[in-house]
Amino acid sequence: MIDLYTWATPNGRKVSVMLEEVGLPYTVHEVHIGKGEQHEPGFLEINPNNKIPAIVDPEGPDGKPLTLFESGAILIYLAEKTASPLLPTDAVKRLKTLQWLMFQMGGVGPMIGQAHHFLFQPKEVVPYGQKRYHDETVRLYSVMDDHFEENRYFIGDDYTIADIATFPWISRFERHQIDLNDLEHVKRWYDEIAVREPVQKGMAVPFLN
Repeated sequence: MIDLYTWATPNGRKVSVMLEEVGLPYTVHEVHIGKGEQHEPGFLEINPNNKIPAIVDPEGPDGKPLTLFESGAILIYLAEKTASPLLPTDAVKRLKTLQWLMFQMGGVGPMIGQAHHFLFQPKEVVPYGQKRYHDETVRLYSVMDDHFEENRYFIGDDYTIADIATFPWISRFERHQIDLNDLEHVKRWYDEIAVREPVQKGMAVPFLN
């Protein structure tokens, strides 16, 4: 039983979706980041970088408990642990999957996260920040739309951890002031993934009343 330390954010939901996709049982531990629980000593022992998500797998690769943070690393680990096709074994497809995973980790997450920060219920209106990050968000969505014009998923017809990592971020498109109806191919990709049962279950974690 894997322990998942998470909150209702795109990064957190990457891992709960992944756990649902590979069918591993897990226990959810809510880390309420709005209340600062990520800074509490108990959680800092699990992730000294005070960010969610993090996992503790009592049966790590060497048979000992493994603590792991950083959502991309967790997705790779869970795919390898279960020998899942979500991380292809073909050398080229594997590298392409990691390429698009890094696109999410280095671009989609940080940049769209900043757009969210400046555009969605901001505490202070900063026009420069709003324009800078919205422009970059539009560019990233455009990159994906161009790619999905000829590819069902990030890796052709193969649904992978690159899709799992990116989907929770795109699920907040309204907060990014993006209209998916203007992005035919991203919308098709998004709609197809949204109906997957493991995705629906994972996106509801943690369930907040």
